[in-house]
Amino acid sequence: MGEIRAGTVLPARREDITLHTADGLELVGELALPEDRPPVATLVCLHPLPTAEGMMDSHVQRKASYRLPALAGLAVLRFNTRGTTSARGTSQGEFGEGETERYDVAAAIEYAEYHDLPHPWLLGWSFGTELALTWGRDPGVEGLLLLSPPLHRASDADLDAWGADPDGRPVVALVPEFDDYLRPAEARERFKRIPQAEVVAVDGAKHLWVGEPYVRIVLNEIVKRVAPDAYPLPTEWDISDG
Repeated sequence: MGEIRAGTVLPARREDITLHTADGLELVGELALPEDRPPVATLVCLHPLPTAEGMMDSHVQRKASYRLPALAGLAVLRFNTRGTTSARGTSQGEFGEGETERYDVAAAIEYAEYHDLPHPWLLGWSFGTELALTWGRDPGVEGLLLLSPPLHRASDADLDAWGADPDGRPVVALVPEFDDYLRPAEARERFKRIPQAEVVAVDGAKHLWVGEPYVRIVLNEIVKRVAPDAYPLPTEWDISDG
């Protein structure tokens, strides 16, 4: 057995993908699937602000793709929103201040649906939470997982729309104790507009979730909602398995 560390990459089937938006752009991405079984659910990742170095390789979502296919049987879809660059390449288009990115969110959801990826949840981080709250109310989405939501671009009307969702789809916000933009007490007040919302305060954490202990908390909270049979996640991996 070996300890799962910050740089650990566990076995998965990984393929480069291209998303096609309704306004004619190609977005680069990657899909990671369990190596030897069908996925039990899907995470569609929406990354932090690209003008502040956010991209599909932002570390928490990258580590989700490295670990959760093997540990929890999840499909993890990551992509660069328009105009964003990572090691995978650069997506076409230009940053749209969270407005034209509506087409990017729709393209990712459509990809998951077209490829029969089961039970898709949107996993947004910072700017990505704004995209999820604003543009993620697609009937195919099962719920939202929000890391460090600033609630800058997402309006009260967006929150009210989720609060009025006839299916009461879950909205889970993981809020760092020392977040730069929205801390737990204020988050609880703001998210009261969504009766089914759950705010999880994470002691000691900051907006960027730096540090393996915080990454493990985030991944466990995700799995608890999306693939509860795999909760809690192991901290070791049998290296003979790959």
